[in-house]
Amino acid sequence: MAELVSDYVLKRLREWEVDHVFSYAGDGINGLLAAWERADDQPRFVQARHEELAAFEATGYAKFSGKVGVCAATSGPGAVHLLNGLYDAKLDHVPVVAIIGQTARSAMGGSYQQEIDLMSLYKDVASEYVQMVTVPEQLPNVLDRAFRIAASRRTVTAVIIPADVQDLPYSAPEHEFKMVPSSLGLPHPQSTPSAEGLAHAAEILNSGERVAMLVGQGARGAADEVVEMADRLGAGVAKALLGKDVLPDDPPFVTGAIGLLGTRPSYELMRDCDTLLVVGSSFPYSQFLPEFDQARAIQIDIDPSMVGMRYPFECNLVGDSAETLRMLLELVERKTDRSWREKIEDNVERWNQVLERHAYVDAKPVNPERVFHELSPLLPDDVMVTSDSGSAANWYARHLRFRKGMRGSLSGTLATMCPGAPYATGAKFAHPDKPVIALVGDGAMQMNGINELITIGHYWKEWADPRVVVAVLNNGDLNQVTWELRAMGGSPQFVPSQRIPDFPYAGFAESIGLKGIKVEDPDDVRGAWERALAADRPCVVEFVTDPSIPPIPPHATLDQMESMAKALAKGDPEAWSVVQQGVKSKAQDFLPGGR
Repeated sequence: MAELVSDYVLKRLREWEVDHVFSYAGDGINGLLAAWERADDQPRFVQARHEELAAFEATGYAKFSGKVGVCAATSGPGAVHLLNGLYDAKLDHVPVVAIIGQTARSAMGGSYQQEIDLMSLYKDVASEYVQMVTVPEQLPNVLDRAFRIAASRRTVTAVIIPADVQDLPYSAPEHEFKMVPSSLGLPHPQSTPSAEGLAHAAEILNSGERVAMLVGQGARGAADEVVEMADRLGAGVAKALLGKDVLPDDPPFVTGAIGLLGTRPSYELMRDCDTLLVVGSSFPYSQFLPEFDQARAIQIDIDPSMVGMRYPFECNLVGDSAETLRMLLELVERKTDRSWREKIEDNVERWNQVLERHAYVDAKPVNPERVFHELSPLLPDDVMVTSDSGSAANWYARHLRFRKGMRGSLSGTLATMCPGAPYATGAKFAHPDKPVIALVGDGAMQMNGINELITIGHYWKEWADPRVVVAVLNNGDLNQVTWELRAMGGSPQFVPSQRIPDFPYAGFAESIGLKGIKVEDPDDVRGAWERALAADRPCVVEFVTDPSIPPIPPHATLDQMESMAKALAKGDPEAWSVVQQGVKSKAQDFLPGGR
């Protein structure tokens, strides 16, 4: 049988060392599905329950594998469904290639079934590269460019293939006019800053007395250099949310997450520093950085289009984080006055005591902070942790203390609901021999997490390590939005929008052959985690938590507190419980000593 376009597509994916394609079937990709059968399912077709979940799975796979994630969808509605997951990848600078079917060429422009102008639809999410293949000779160049651009620019690209083109005999581009040949391979050019730029940066760092560092996911390959630089400068190191796993939390100078979900030591670090060094981060919230006239600042980033934003940086260095820091270390002097470092470490120690006290505040029935606090020391050394957006992200950012070798991620910039569970699936296909823990709110579980459990139940038996623990915070409330209404909008909880129906999460897990544990007693939290991590199959742990535990930032502003008071005074149905829990939680910040 002659090689068809669809056969060549899968062959080229294999040549790009693609192992998995996350997808859902539809007649717009019937040609590809038939080719998959002929190719003995290589690369592996991973069947999601929904195209949005497929895109999240591809993004999670890319985040935890370091490879390009690939997803595929049919024309029309399938292509539309991919978009949210693809925007998540784009905004977090994750390489994902989307392969999408389209109406046959003969029907285009005829208002045919499922016909959508996909080039227009995808021109933003795949703004770096989106192309439609209309003749077989286009294929090698279009596919290769899609992979090169996705990988080198850490973004989303899209290849659209009409249904009839998929079934055409494949013919390669020839040595002729208006033909574009192609080849495999992705070079990795090294970019280093100029000597003048390095000298300027060193002068700033050597002059500073109170240096703060902020690292993001772009510093993931530079952990040793970051630690050495922090030691040389006597600096504290805060972490952007996507950079949580860049450094372990063991060193006493690591202040943890920064921002609305961050820690008080990170807030204090930025409030009091006179010099700022940002490495591999485009952290967008400038209000959590030093005052604009307070600190001299340097940024290191490999992407020249991302430097000079967020803060009035005096010096921007474009280059690989590790290599740039190594070059800079040769010029930076060791600071002999360690009083700034000692202050940072004292702040971190005090904060850890505060967090522990927060975790053991009485709640009705379970304090969500205790759920995360009890998990932290139980995390396996090689764990991959995913978190959904919402209040779960607060506790993930503050209470989980990562050790070296642990990985974690969430939807950083889009902050969309629902990636927690599908990220876990993608992570397991990237590393089937490692355990995964997904931390998800009940709103996200009802939106699509329940469906993802079906996918996990379908594939888990083939994973070398079967452990996938999905923790559900069951508080019956879309909790993060409720608190944002109170603290930022000055509005009481709007019950019709915020309350969600109860659902037996643990019971559902049991019904599809997974393990289910329901926790309603605070004293059972640790034991539930231990049982889940020792299970011989994926496990859903349903923690019935108190929605009145406030995710108040450790640096809550007076305006936020006033908005909260006004919201409660307007008749919030949980007003008294919120006041009780808020007072008890905030009081822990001021108590001396440990718990």
